Amino acid sequence: MGKCPDCNAWDALEEQRVERSAGKDPQRGLIEGWQSAHQAASDELSPELASAAQAVPIGSVGNGQEPRARLRTGIGELDRVLGGGLVAGSVVLIGGDPGIGKSTLMLQAAGAMGSPAGRSTEPATTSTLRVLYVSSEESAEQVRMRAARLGVDGAPNLFVLSDTNLARIVEQTRKLLPHILVIDSVQMVYKADLDASPGSIAQLRRCCAELVYLAKLSGIAVVLVGHVTKDGQLAGPRLLEHLVDAVLYFEGDRYHAHRILRGVKNRFGTTLEIGIFEMTGSGLKEVPGGLAVGVLEGPAAGAKVGAVVCPMMTGTRCVLVEVQALTATGFLGAAKRKSSGLDANRLAMLIAVLEQHAGLRLADRDVFASSVGGLRVTEPAADLALLLAIAGAHFKRALSPGTAVIGEVGLGGEVRAVMQTEQRASESARLGFKRIIVPDTRQKLKIPGAEIIPVRTIAKAIEELR
Repeated sequence: MGKCPDCNAWDALEEQRVERSAGKDPQRGLIEGWQSAHQAASDELSPELASAAQAVPIGSVGNGQEPRARLRTGIGELDRVLGGGLVAGSVVLIGGDPGIGKSTLMLQAAGAMGSPAGRSTEPATTSTLRVLYVSSEESAEQVRMRAARLGVDGAPNLFVLSDTNLARIVEQTRKLLPHILVIDSVQMVYKADLDASPGSIAQLRRCCAELVYLAKLSGIAVVLVGHVTKDGQLAGPRLLEHLVDAVLYFEGDRYHAHRILRGVKNRFGTTLEIGIFEMTGSGLKEVPGGLAVGVLEGPAAGAKVGAVVCPMMTGTRCVLVEVQALTATGFLGAAKRKSSGLDANRLAMLIAVLEQHAGLRLADRDVFASSVGGLRVTEPAADLALLLAIAGAHFKRALSPGTAVIGEVGLGGEVRAVMQTEQRASESARLGFKRIIVPDTRQKLKIPGAEIIPVRTIAKAIEELR
């Protein structure tokens, strides 16, 4: 029709595409429909929804009943980072670099939760859980192929939906009434009535807000998988972190086997815990606590120049990390200071301490330092290990085999005490390290099967380089 029938203007009509779900509000009538479906299907989800908008005394919330038990994921390392499992009605965001294993981790967890045989046998976790895995980037057939490779394609309570429209996702969730909803990834989900492309800030804010409202209303635990930018931050920019209850980062080098799951925000637990995984051909494999990450040959290997092992505390677990350093001929005034997995400012400070208090000439030497295994080292307790690695690389000397180093270095060249020194030393001795260099304090350590070497200054520590 070239002429408008109302104003009689020519070429004034513009084509518009109308989508059926565009005018459908995902939350419209959700309270009434959810309550009726909830009463007919299950009594394990949220209590009466009619009183959700009423102010009540805090003591009467939940009718004085005990809080519901956490939902175990069946993966011990993931439960450790979450604080014991998923909380009903919570929203968890998992981010990481492309190809790091986010989808693999979530599909393994979904398969473990959807299969009673693959879950924990604790009384709080023996009930059957329904899991809805929404894939916005892959088809259902692709998810089935990956599930078969991971060995979770036989989970009877794992349901797969391949869709990107939020209205249809919410409608399927209302019909299925799952305990856990996994969306991989949230950047591809969109609302049809919003004039913005999927992945934009407007779409992310609106879709995430709707999913948070859905979780709080129904008691479903929602897990979102998010992309990261080139800087390693969650895309959005950091918008989703303020809306969700917990934020987990999946870190590691995609060319190495180890992966680290770290919590940076958790309303229901600590952010000090980490989970350690190893990528294998059949998926992610949990690594037991206290493994020496990056210490590939172990304490029985020969002496290595420029390599020092340091026990790090991450929450309640002790992880042994190998710190390496290399010095090469450079140019005075243009010497390079490069680090991988270490704090560059801390590295520059330790180089200055070595020059001032140990007499090393590093002004015309390029210094390179890194942590092995993809674990980022930011703890001050690794100062002495990094300092000895640099000094050993410069002098072409190494510590005796089976030696671990603990200590913080001050600007005056002194070695300061760190927290939980005894626990670090005990864990090092348990993993086979016979000599442990620690700060010299009034409290003398006695670790069975290990020789404790207390040092007060960096000069005394450098004497241990043979």
